[in-house]
Amino acid sequence: MKIIFAIVFAMTGFAPWAFADVLIQNDQRYIGDDGSLHIVGEIQNNLSAPLSQISIRATLYDADNHVIGIKETASLVNTVMPTMKGPFDFILTDSESKKVKTYSLDVSYKVSAPKSQEIDITSSKMSRDQLNNLMITGTVANNGDITANTVAVIATLYDKEGNVAAVSRVHPEPDYLGTDEQAFFLLTVPDKMQTTDIEDYSLVAESEEYAAVPEFPVSSLVLLGGSLSAYIGVTRLSGRITANLISATGPK
Repeated sequence: MKIIFAIVFAMTGFAPWAFADVLIQNDQRYIGDDGSLHIVGEIQNNLSAPLSQISIRATLYDADNHVIGIKETASLVNTVMPTMKGPFDFILTDSESKKVKTYSLDVSYKVSAPKSQEIDITSSKMSRDQLNNLMITGTVANNGDITANTVAVIATLYDKEGNVAAVSRVHPEPDYLGTDEQAFFLLTVPDKMQTTDIEDYSLVAESEEYAAVPEFPVSSLVLLGGSLSAYIGVTRLSGRITANLISATGPK
């Protein structure tokens, strides 16, 4: 399978050539227990600056490759720091899902000012209850020197092939943490069929003031000048991914 990512930079009419440093990864579709269609995946930020206002657009096609709809959703992580990821989840109704045979994905974003990385997942555990519902429990801490408001914990779950199998987001109660405070959280994933083959998961937490503590050291942040927007697209057709032809990196 070959993957080609197309990238366009728009800044005051100037369009430089660049590698795709913001990628859509590990996406797939599945039918939930309620019959709705989910398209899940994650955005990988390989830039040296944070991303915000992240919007993912899904173009839906029927069996004849005709466009039958366009949906938009946001990253579940509001600010995706360098080297980190933000998952997404499109949810289509049962009537919509029956018509969709293939889809394409595009992502747009803004480069944002750096946030201090002070929100940390200090413990976590994945388990199942008596009804076989998958859940992740743990604690989240504020290592900063001011109160963290609207704290959120986001989980990305992966199948044995490394694709995103499900995502979940929750606010602990209360959803604010004072300096050096911790809170318990409980994330649930009710789609039992989809979570049967879960092999791994990752967690990220954030607040209005702070971003997540990285899983590994981040190099010094260099904020890109201007109000830079980028668009990267991939098209999935019958198990293959082709390019939205603009300018492209080499095949991967």
